[in-house]
Amino acid sequence: MGPELHYQLIINRVAELHEEASSHRRAREAQASRKAHQRSASRRHRAGLGKSRTS
Repeated sequence: MGPELHYQLIINRVAELHEEASSHRRAREAQASRKAHQRSASRRHRAGLGKSRTS
């Protein structure tokens, strides 16, 4: 394998890994956002229950 071909293979693999990392990062961000939304909803629910019990 010539050095130019090897270099092109490395460049292509790096591009693939960057793309894969980008999609993985987006998935983690979406999951974190979904979890944060669920946590805030449960806090509001618990806060509402606490207020209704003391009234």
